[in-house]
Formats: sequence, C-alpha cells, structure tokens
Amino acid sequence: MLTALAVLVVASIARGDAQKLSATDRVQLVARVWSEARRNSSRWDDVQAKWDSALAASLRRAPAPQPDLEFWLELRRLAALLGDGQAAVIAPEALRSRLAQPPLGLTSVASRTFIVDYATNDEMRVARPQRLAEIVSVQGVPADEWIRDSILPHVGGATPVARWERAVRDMLEGPKGTSVQLVLRLPGGERRGISVTRSVSLMDRWPLQPPVLEIDSLPDGVVVVRLNSLDSPDVVEQFDRAFPVFSGVRGLILDLRSAAAGEPLYCYQILARLTDRTFPTLRRRTPQYRPGWRLFGPADSATSWYTFPVDTIAPRTDRPAYTGPIVALSSTASAGGAEDFLAAFRNTGRGVIVGATSAGSPGRPLEVPLLKDWSLRLSVIREALPRGTDVAGVGIVPDIAVEQTVEDWLAGRDAALEGARSHIGGRRD
Repeated sequence: MLTALAVLVVASIARGDAQKLSATDRVQLVARVWSEARRNSSRWDDVQAKWDSALAASLRRAPAPQPDLEFWLELRRLAALLGDGQAAVIAPEALRSRLAQPPLGLTSVASRTFIVDYATNDEMRVARPQRLAEIVSVQGVPADEWIRDSILPHVGGATPVARWERAVRDMLEGPKGTSVQLVLRLPGGERRGISVTRSVSLMDRWPLQPPVLEIDSLPDGVVVVRLNSLDSPDVVEQFDRAFPVFSGVRGLILDLRSAAAGEPLYCYQILARLTDRTFPTLRRRTPQYRPGWRLFGPADSATSWYTFPVDTIAPRTDRPAYTGPIVALSSTASAGGAEDFLAAFRNTGRGVIVGATSAGSPGRPLEVPLLKDWSLRLSVIREALPRGTDVAGVGIVPDIAVEQTVEDWLAGRDAALEGARSHIGGRRD
C-alpha cells in the first residue's frame, strides 16, 4: 500500500512531472543499491531485515511505469533497511529540487513533535505557526501515526530513537508547491489548524540554518560554545578567533546537540586546544572482501575485517590550551563528526558528557556512484572506543543522562544545560 507521501508523489504526475528513468534503469539502480550495500556496508552484520527478500520485492516493483519521485521513495525504503544513520540514496539535483518542506523548524520531545522556529515569509505571517506549538496531526492523521506509517519506512537510523528524530525532521517533506494541513496544540492548550506550503526544496539553503558556531557567556564565568556544524575549517577558525586565550573562562560547555555531520579532522583540531596531553581517536575497521573464505565454510566474507591503526592527536602548540573544567552536551541528533568529537573528548579524560545517547552514526560516509547521477551514501567504517566498546550502531552513552521532558520544554528550561552548569559549579579543581 502506498504511503501518504507516495500518494502525493503520484498526484504530482498531473502537474507534468517527467519520468526520465526507463524500466531498465530502475532495475539496474535497485540491483546496484543492493550489491553496493551488500559488499561495502560496515553495518551489514547488524541488518535485521531480510535483505534478499527486500531485493526481490524492489525488483518486482521497479519495471512498472512510475514517476521518478515515487521510485526514489522505493530506493530510500530499501536503503533504510540497513539501519545506518548515514545511508541515503542521492538522486540527481533536478529530482531533489522537486521535493520540499515548509520553512518550519521541528524537534522531538518525548516522541512528540514541536515547532521550534519558522522562517518569516508572506505565508507564515498569515499562518502564524506559534513557536512551542505541538503538531497534533498532519493531513488529518495523528502526528505519531503519520511519522510511523508515512515517514519512518523511508528513514534510516542506527538506533530507534535517532531514527525517530530524523523522521520528525523530514515529516513534512513532499512535492514542492503542495500544501500540508496541520493541527497545532498551542502552549495554552488551544487547538487550531493551519495550511503551509512545501516551499523550500532539498536543493535550497535551509533558511533556519544556525551559524556554524555560537558563543554565550554566562554571568558565572562559564562559556557555552554551540558547535552547530563541523563540516568546514570555518568552525576551527571561528573557535580560535573567539578564544585566542582563555582568560576569564571558569568553565566551558561544548554543545554538540545540533551537529549531525562533519569532518573528524576539525573536531580534533578544536579538542587539541582543550588538553595538554596526547589522546587517541576512535578504533576503526572496515569489511574485507575475501570470497575464497566461502570454500572453507563461512557463507559471508564480511565476517573478515581490516583494522586501521589507532590515531593519536597531539595538543596544538600554536595557541594556548584550556585546562579548566569542561562538559560536553550530546543528544540523539549528535552524529557524524559530532560523535567523533564526543568519543575523542571521552578519550581525553577532560570532562563528562551530559544529555542523551548520541545517534550511533560516527565518522564520514562513502558516496558511491550508481547510474545517471544517482549515488548511494553509506557507512563503510565501523567505529569503537579504544577498549573496543562499539560507537557505530550504539551511540555514546553520556556520563550523566538527562531527559528533556515536555514540561521542561514548554517552560523554556534546558535540563541538560542546567545539569552541565551544576556539574561545573560543583567541581573543585
């Protein structure tokens, strides 16, 4: 049965959406996604789905005439079965530009969806989607059912909680220019309906993208550094400009709760200013393809791994180091380079991690070309802490777990940040 999102995709044919893939193209793409994941995924031994059955089902559906958007959903559904938070089928730019979302920033609190912010435009001035309002229903379907039935099948994640978080982020996605009907519960309890347009395509710059780095100086000398993106050297340059020295900083809180990707190198360059000792990074291994093993019994060569030597990072000598108390904040959205940061931070022994278990999708994914500008992104490295504790597929468990309740959220109370401040305030150096 088609999901609600697929129904919208089918309806978009009436507006002239082109079908550029042939039946043969679609079959080839299914086979390539299946084979590349089968051979290269570092999460292969954790796949819970019946991968061969999924291949057969996708191949049966592929030859049928269908719009490219609908077929893309099929490939996304296949990739989601890997349980890999970084796995994604990347469509050509022209196709990605036809999927869009309303300019609403959403978050999940206790598995309920709330509006964090919205980008102001003519439509939003009329709709007035109040901040902190809860989305109760989408297109007349209760929000939790909409996410579970229409969104989750197309979204991958290394843990159930991280997968839900990603699904909330994508829950209003659909063909560009279409409207979506929402029922909101306002903070005071009143309900009202609004209609918003999917106007920001996947190729557009997200209008609510926060700055790479934000800094808040608190009255007690504690400084909060929000590392929102670890994708470019800009974050290191901005950090160094903000802290040429650390005079007057009584405590440092590193907030990585919004960082969902990034380059590990930039993480280590920042951490190398926060310690005066060398520290190890993650242990990394990757599947080795050894078909000859099948002659001797094992049915799958992915049981063989190549282990990379563990890297060590030396303190930076170009600028002074900070040696005072530090706390790092994590969430179920902390992934990619943010998890490399959290793992290496734990290895430094410089402080504690406060918040929620991270997403379980550290490191950088590999993007493999498929066919006609289509590609597959997936994790090919399996990461663990130096003593062997898995990070990939598990996440980094905080030293101090703090659960954000709906009551805290509506009251504007950041429980994890308060916990971090309390820890620094109670620490004696």
